[in-house]
Amino acid sequence: MAAKPTLVNRIVYSFELFQQVLSRGGTLTIVVALLALSWLNSPWGTAWLYLWENPLTIKFGTYGFARPIGFWVQQVLLALFYLALGLELKRAFRVGELKERHDKLFAMAAALGGILVPAALYLYLAPSAAQPGWSTVATADAAAVLALLALASNYLPLSLRVFVSATAIMQGIASLLLSVILYASIQNLLALSVATGVFGLLVVLRALRNRTMWLYLLSGLVMLVSFLLAGVQGAVAGVMLALVIPIYSRVNEEDFVTATDTVMGQLHALRMMKRPEPGEVMEEDFQAAAHTLRTNCTKALSPLRRLQQRLLPWAAYLALPLFALAFVPFAYNSFAWRDLLGPVPLGIFLALVLGKPIGMLLFAWLASLTGIARIPASVGWGQLTGGMLLLGAGFMLSLFQAQLAFTNEEQLTLVKISIYAASAVAALLGLLVLAVAGTKKELTNT
Repeated sequence: MAAKPTLVNRIVYSFELFQQVLSRGGTLTIVVALLALSWLNSPWGTAWLYLWENPLTIKFGTYGFARPIGFWVQQVLLALFYLALGLELKRAFRVGELKERHDKLFAMAAALGGILVPAALYLYLAPSAAQPGWSTVATADAAAVLALLALASNYLPLSLRVFVSATAIMQGIASLLLSVILYASIQNLLALSVATGVFGLLVVLRALRNRTMWLYLLSGLVMLVSFLLAGVQGAVAGVMLALVIPIYSRVNEEDFVTATDTVMGQLHALRMMKRPEPGEVMEEDFQAAAHTLRTNCTKALSPLRRLQQRLLPWAAYLALPLFALAFVPFAYNSFAWRDLLGPVPLGIFLALVLGKPIGMLLFAWLASLTGIARIPASVGWGQLTGGMLLLGAGFMLSLFQAQLAFTNEEQLTLVKISIYAASAVAALLGLLVLAVAGTKKELTNT
């Protein structure tokens, strides 16, 4: 006997779906990372090396663009992930949980502290490696943080989850854009001009209120290819495309509610008129009404919401796990333990574990003290501290930035281990603080 389908009887908001999918994707990514480590260090490790170094060629007529498979994972699939992050941040700021000025500024202040302080601490501890390595500690991984919050408790305030997610996304996007602006080596000015021209076209389309989704996606693909040819990270195209995706629907709320009530009223009138026997199903009328409601719902969804719903599972369940499979592993015998105390790995560890939460707390407290922002509703400073500690678990996006910043394989291995160690310590500290803060709040409420 088939299971009875469960219908949703409450409004499910966009952030709830985003949190659910991304936290599951973060958990899957951690599992894949552990499997990848085992694979590389097994007798079949050469197969891992061959897989990601094997070239994949994309041809446009007589022109071919050949790069290793790992390149396509890093540059194209991560662009999808950054597009998903950008869409969620835009939604939260424009129409969602952070649309109020005070809430928005509080998250922005904390994100700024989470970028500047750990970057400054890293540059102080590792002055000789000052180049783009700072971006490794300036970023944050929303997927890892949401997965950890799911482990912490199902009863943490929604405003805390939104705040932590938004600050992680802001840090991830800001560190990416800053590193590209400061350190990118442009290889093709013509391709860069095409990419910026396409973005300008998208801005014009957005100003004209054009909602033709295939046109945005096709233009985004051209912009991605142009950035890659210019030597710019593909993830930048994902962020820029998210900026121009329309966020409002053509259908207003009143028309949607009226049409839905009318269709349901017609279905109810048909049942009253035909008076079906108990257990008899008016299949044709029922399916026609359901199809009409589905058509109306599709039209009522904004372009941003439709794109996010379709894209997010691919970003969370494909892009992140494949990136972990390709770039997480390191050979256990490829480093000396004493080298982990060097200025670069030690600087990254301390910047993530200490610099990031201290910077976020300091800037958030100053913003609250001056009155330009306010702490999220129903969230205490103890819970906020726990969430900020979790943001030190940079994991995948810190690793992504490290891949771009460190070209020396031996140094990159040390950086990877430092990121993993910092993520583990930050996760443990954050979960412990959240557990204590939650217990204290429960005792206070009783």
